Parts: sequence; C-alpha cells; structure tokens
Amino acid sequence: MDIEMAMLDPDSAFTSPDDVFAEQSLTREQKIKILRRWEYDARELEVAEEENMGGGPPNKLDEILKFLHRLDAEIDVDHSPPTKQGGE
Repeated sequence: MDIEMAMLDPDSAFTSPDDVFAEQSLTREQKIKILRRWEYDARELEVAEEENMGGGPPNKLDEILKFLHRLDAEIDVDHSPPTKQGGE
C-alpha cells in the first residue's frame, strides 16, 4: 500500500472508512490522518451538493466520523476554521 497516496486520496486506496480502521499496517496516527483527509473530502462534496454541483460518489461522512470517534480522535475547536469543510 502506498501510504502517502492513501493520505492524499483515501478513495484510491480504500473502499470504505472501515478498511482504514481495520488496516493493521497503519498506526493510529496514520489512520486518523487518512480519515481526516477523507472527512475533508466528504465535507467538500456536501458543499458542492448544496451548490447543486453534486454527482460525486456517495457521501461517507457519518461512517468516517464514527471511526474517528472509535480512534478517540479529538477535534481541536480552538484552532479549527469556521468552514463547513473543517479545514486542515
């Protein structure tokens, strides 16, 4: 698996967020980073859909957030931008 590519484009390396969570070769931090990227992409899709530019893959945001929670990934609300995408 190309971890760098997975961190840039999780959809290219994994079928679902569950696959990231189950991947034994990844550290907890790597899983969180990949899921955070996937979260950002999912939020971008939501914004596009709100602006009638949908047509992308099904949104996996709920599933992504579930696995981030299971990894105890905290959200830094003090340093998060006030956008729908959440920022990175």
